Amino acid sequence: MGISLGSINTGLPSNIVDQLIEAEKIPIKNLEAKKQKQENKIKLVKDLETKLNGISSSLSTLASTKGFKDIQLNSGDPNIVSGVADPEVGATGSWNVEVVELAQKAAALTNGFPDKDSTEIGTGYFRFKTSQGNKDVYINKNNNTLEKAAESINGAGIGVRATVLNDRKDPDNPYRLVISGENVGGDNRITYPTLYFLDGDQDIYFEDKREAKNGTVKVDGFEFEINDNKVQDVIPGVTLELRQSAPGRQINVSVKENSEVVTGKVKTFVDAVNAVLSFIQQQNNLNKDTDTSQTLGGDGLLRSVENRLRRLIQDPQFGLGTINRLSQLGITFNRAGTLDYKEDVFNKTLTKDPTAVQKFLAGDGYSTGFMSAVKREVNSLLNINFGPVTNRRKGLQDQITQMDDQIARKERQLAVKEESLRRKFSQLEETMSRIKSQGGALAGFTNGAGPKLG
Repeated sequence: MGISLGSINTGLPSNIVDQLIEAEKIPIKNLEAKKQKQENKIKLVKDLETKLNGISSSLSTLASTKGFKDIQLNSGDPNIVSGVADPEVGATGSWNVEVVELAQKAAALTNGFPDKDSTEIGTGYFRFKTSQGNKDVYINKNNNTLEKAAESINGAGIGVRATVLNDRKDPDNPYRLVISGENVGGDNRITYPTLYFLDGDQDIYFEDKREAKNGTVKVDGFEFEINDNKVQDVIPGVTLELRQSAPGRQINVSVKENSEVVTGKVKTFVDAVNAVLSFIQQQNNLNKDTDTSQTLGGDGLLRSVENRLRRLIQDPQFGLGTINRLSQLGITFNRAGTLDYKEDVFNKTLTKDPTAVQKFLAGDGYSTGFMSAVKREVNSLLNINFGPVTNRRKGLQDQITQMDDQIARKERQLAVKEESLRRKFSQLEETMSRIKSQGGALAGFTNGAGPKLG
C-alpha cells in the first residue's frame, strides 16, 4: 500500500479544509434538493391555474345571452347580393331582394393616348370646383404624362380619384385618364375639372362624363332609393352589399341561427374542461417508478378541483326550463374521467328548442345559467384571496422563500467557518514548522557535542 503525504509540516491532507467544508455543505444541498421539488410542484400548480383560466376564456361568449346567439346571412346569389348580419340586433327571417340599379360615382373619361408614361399632355392645370373654392392641380414637364398626372391628382386631397385605364377598343390610343368621385350616390356630386393645357404632344379632353346617382333596390316588392351600394337600413341588423344590378331578378336573402358556431363554442368549453381533468388524471397516475417530485399526485388540491368540477357538471340547474342537466345536451363523463361531447345530440336539441338550450347555458347572462355557475366556480378556485389554487401556489412560494433564506444564512455561516478553518490550519502549519526547526537544531547540537568513537 502506498503512503499519501499531506501537508509538509502537519502531515494532514493539503485539501483538508475543502473536505471539511464540503461535508458542512450537505445540509445546504439537502435544502436545495427540497427547494427543487417545491419549485417543480409550483410549476405544476401554475399549469393547473393556466388550464382553469382556459375554462374562463372559453366562457367569454357562452356565459352571456348575447354571446350565445349567433346568426349568419345566406344569399341566393352572392355575386349579386351578399352581406353580414349583426348577431346582437339582427332579426332572423327571409327576404327577396332585387337590385334594380346600383348607385354610381360621378366619373369623367378622357380621350385616348398611345401610352401612359411617355406622351406629354402639355403644361397647365386641372381646376376642380369644391366647397372650399377652386382647387388647381398643376402639371409641368415633370408630371405631364397620364400616369404622373393621375398621381398628382390623387395626392392633392380633393376628394376624387384618378386612374389610367387600358381601353382595348382603340388599339392605337388605348390609354385613358378616368377621374371619379371617391363615393357613390347622388349625395356625392362633384363638378368635373376644367382643363387648361398648352404644348402637349396631343390635346387632352373629356370624351364622356357620368353624374353621380342613387341606386334602386326592391325588398319584398317595396322599392327603395339608395345612395350607397352598402345598405344598412333596409333589413334590421343586416348590411347588404350590392355587387351588380339584376333588374327583374329576385335574390333570396335569409338570416338564420348559425348552429355550427354555437356548437363550436360549446366544444371549446368541453375541451377546456377536459384539459383540466386530463391534467388531474395524469398527476394522479402513480406507480412504484413515479418520481413524486415531478407530480402533484395525491395532493388535496387536485381532489378539491376535480370534485368541484364533477359536482358542477353532474348536478342539475333548477328553474331554467325543460333542460336542467348538461347530459341532456350530449355532454357526459366517460370511464377515463373526462367529458364526451356528442355534437349530434347537441345539434338535435338545439334545433328542436334553441330557446331552452340558450336558457340553460346562458340563463340571464349574470346570475342564472350553467355557464354563469361555471364562471363563478372557476373564479372561486382562482380567487386571489381565498382560492385553493392560489393559496397552494402562495404556500409553495412561501416555502421556497424560507428555504432561500435558510440557504443564504447557512452559506454566510459556512463562509465564516471556512475562513476560520483556513486561518487555524495556517497557524498550525507555522507552529509545526517552528517545532520541526527547533528539533532539527537540537539534534544537530547533540550530535556535535557528544564523545567521538575511535
